[in-house]
Amino acid sequence: MVSKHLLRGRSPLKTATAKLSGNGTTNGARMTGENRRLQILRVAMRLFSQRGFRGTTTKEIAVAAGVSEAMVFRHFATKSELYSAILDHKACLHDEMDPTTVVADAIKRKDDRAVFEGIALHALKQHEADPEFQRLLLHSALEEHELAQMFWEKFVKRVYHSLGAYVRQRQRDGAMVDIAPALIVRAFIGMVVHHSLNNNLWDRHRNLVRISNERAAREFANILLRGILKEPNNGQKKRRKK
Repeated sequence: MVSKHLLRGRSPLKTATAKLSGNGTTNGARMTGENRRLQILRVAMRLFSQRGFRGTTTKEIAVAAGVSEAMVFRHFATKSELYSAILDHKACLHDEMDPTTVVADAIKRKDDRAVFEGIALHALKQHEADPEFQRLLLHSALEEHELAQMFWEKFVKRVYHSLGAYVRQRQRDGAMVDIAPALIVRAFIGMVVHHSLNNNLWDRHRNLVRISNERAAREFANILLRGILKEPNNGQKKRRKK
């Protein structure tokens, strides 16, 4: 089911994000209900990403947000509603979380390199700008939390479907080899996500690999589209035939 926020042109949470100042007030005035909801949402995301879902209570969220627990439930009647709001908020901030929207023109032109490089760069920039959300998703998956399934349904499956459909069309065009599109998408996503996990969790100082997001996106697209094996020259081909 699509959230009511995603059916509107501009999310109220997105609008509130632009108005909410760092000290929890809007232009020095008392918070509106919309901004209070956003503040609670932000605090919840931070605590969930640090402690996990099982390790975070609504009372702790209320204390960190400087409100009563009753206020938390006034804005989010259930924890499930809070989890769904987190994904809706991220979706509204990140083009409804469909990376193919940023390469729509390249898809129309059937520019394979621009499609994969553009998607990779978009994802890498998002991961770099929002490592908290990446940690939150890891917690949800490890704890078998319902947020992980929500993310799978709202985002991951969409990526497999839209990018897989593009690969399938290019295979029909004779431009790509006949490998299951889902495997190609998984290999591609695996490179991008693993790179982001290293940068955000295990190798924050980039001791192992220090490259820009632009170069990483370009190289990942090269690896996917060209592979890593060199084509044998004519001499090698002849020796193999003998």
